Amino acid sequence: MATLPSISMPIARISMNPRVFLALTPLLFTTLAHALDCENAADQATMNQCAAQQHKAADKELNALYQQITARLKADPDSKKLMVGAQRAWVSFRDAECRFSASAVEGGSAYPLIYGNCVTDLTKARVETFKNYLKCQEGDLGCPVPGA
Repeated sequence: MATLPSISMPIARISMNPRVFLALTPLLFTTLAHALDCENAADQATMNQCAAQQHKAADKELNALYQQITARLKADPDSKKLMVGAQRAWVSFRDAECRFSASAVEGGSAYPLIYGNCVTDLTKARVETFKNYLKCQEGDLGCPVPGA
């Protein structure tokens, strides 16, 4: 009796720590099962996802405003350089402040929620600062961003 030739195809293998896989599985199924209902979030995983979603939205708005400000500063390279430096320092401060703020729950399931809420709150405050910069009137010597 003749044997059939063996066909072997390489299979991509992804190795993942089983604990990480188990921790991420509920998030995957929650995301696939339904859209997030952040108003009625009842479990930690959903609350964490909602916090991340809110941070992403605030960060998107911040980045859009930052682009507008740096575009207005294009004619003044020194001011633009100061703005870029200030923003980098602010991001470092925000992240360090929020790590400290959430340090009491570090390693716990609530950490992403506490950290995410902190980052979102500070980002929203920075958004307001940027909005005020963009309202500067021509000739306002106390405002670092020229009017449009």
